[in-house]
Amino acid sequence: MTNELYAVVGNPISHSKSPRIHSLFASQTGMDLAYTAIQLKPENFEAGVRKFFADGGAGLNVTVPFKEKAFLLADSCSERASLAQAVNTLYVDVDGALVGDNTDGVGLVRDIKLNHRFEIRRRRILLLGAGGAIRGALTALVAEDPAEITIANRTLGKALQLKTEFEHLANVTALGFGDLDATAFDLVINGTSLSLEGKLPPVSKAVISSACCCYDMMYGDSDTVFVSWARANGAVLALDGLGMLVEQAAESFTIWHGLRPQTQLVISQLR
Repeated sequence: MTNELYAVVGNPISHSKSPRIHSLFASQTGMDLAYTAIQLKPENFEAGVRKFFADGGAGLNVTVPFKEKAFLLADSCSERASLAQAVNTLYVDVDGALVGDNTDGVGLVRDIKLNHRFEIRRRRILLLGAGGAIRGALTALVAEDPAEITIANRTLGKALQLKTEFEHLANVTALGFGDLDATAFDLVINGTSLSLEGKLPPVSKAVISSACCCYDMMYGDSDTVFVSWARANGAVLALDGLGMLVEQAAESFTIWHGLRPQTQLVISQLR
């Protein structure tokens, strides 16, 4: 199909790389589509989404702060979106129903496993934070059969809530940041937004094992403070979230078009 309209909605949205990513995917796959960025006020989110699809929109990505609103708005959701209680991908099915999916977790896993060839199975994982980013990551990480997952958060209650929701799928432990001891992990994922403030989560370098991959879900024009900290303290891999961004976009593209674009070239073009 040609001249299909897609967009990403958020607030703020001017910083979004999604229009460029999907433009690169379209060029790569020979598709003719338009992809724009739409900023909506929270009170106008539902009306804005419905208008987008009523006007012929084919697919919509959803970013901060609307992923939970999109989950509630969708008529039906994928299993991973239901687990995440958040939606970042919307489309209308053949029956006219609004369908929600969440590609954040699979984007993270694909970047770690395929782009950086780091195996997650039977590894000990430390997740820093207990917000929406970590919830989305958990939906895909539990499917990789890790040895254990420890969720550490400033507020223990939020970590315990995630443990309750996911412990039937994996071996999950919840701790406050202050309760982390000298245990070393194979994979440490920073799901807090502290890097955007140039700050680090309050954890010791002792969490980094001798063969550890440290992953910051945030990204910037240069190394985040977490990536720099990880590299300085012996992490074998110290990665930011740009690859995750491209991989989750590729998953959305695949849902909409039934065709998976090549991601590594796009990641290199964005660096």
